[in-house]
Amino acid sequence: MQEKGLPAYLAELIGTLFLVFFITSVVVLFVSTGSQAQFGSDFAVVGFAQGLVLLAMIAIFGGVSGGHFNPAVTLAVAVIRKISPLDAVIYILAQLSGAVLGALLTKSLLLDEGRATHYGAGSISPMLSGNVAGAAVEGLGVLVLVMVILATVFSKKNLKDWAPLGIGFTFVFMIMVGGPLTGGCFNPARWFGAALVSNEWGGVWPYLVGPLVGAIVAVGVWRFVIEPGSNPAPAKSQPAQTSAAAK
Repeated sequence: MQEKGLPAYLAELIGTLFLVFFITSVVVLFVSTGSQAQFGSDFAVVGFAQGLVLLAMIAIFGGVSGGHFNPAVTLAVAVIRKISPLDAVIYILAQLSGAVLGALLTKSLLLDEGRATHYGAGSISPMLSGNVAGAAVEGLGVLVLVMVILATVFSKKNLKDWAPLGIGFTFVFMIMVGGPLTGGCFNPARWFGAALVSNEWGGVWPYLVGPLVGAIVAVGVWRFVIEPGSNPAPAKSQPAQTSAAAK
C-alpha cells in the first residue's frame, strides 16, 4: 500500500476543481430547461465534453494521485487496499473542496445563464418513478465506471495504457444515458459542489447511496469475476512458508 502525500492531495483538489467547473459549465451552456428539457438538450455534446475533461484530468494528475476525483472511486480503491484509510479520507475531503470551488467558478462566470439549470446541479427527472430509480441510475453508472477503472488500472493484465481512454469514453456514454435522468452526476463530489452552490439538492440520498453502493458492488465483481483470486493473502501465510523453508 503506497502512502500518499501533499502533492497527491493537491492533485485531487485541483483535478476535481477543473472537472466540476467544466462539467457544470457545459451543463449550463448546453442543457435546456422547461417541459421538453430532456428532449431539447444536446446530451451528446454534454457527454463528450465531460468524458474528455475526465480523460484530460487523468492524463495530467493520474501519475501523482491516481486520478480519482470521485469519492466513490476512492472508496473502491480503499476497499481493495491500494490506498490507506487516512489517505482515502483526505482524498475525499480534497475532492469535496475542489468540487465546491469548481462550482463557485462556474457560478461566478455564468451567473445569469446558470440560474435556470441551477449551475449544473443534479435532479431526478420526472421520467423516473422517483428517488429509488434515480439512485439505481447513479449506482449503475458508478458500477460500470469503477469496474472499468479496476479492470484497466489494477488488473494483473497490462491494460494501464488504455485506462484514460477507457475511463473517459465510459463516462461519455454514461452521461448520454444518465444525463436526462439524474443529471448524470455519478460522483458524490460533483453532485455536492453544484448542489451547495445552487442550493438545489436534488433529493440528496440518491446521489450518495447510489454511487457508494455501485462502487462496492463493482469491487465484488472485480474480485470474483474480472480478477478472481485478487484478495490479499493472509499475513500469516508468507511467514509460515519462510519458516518451513528455513527448517
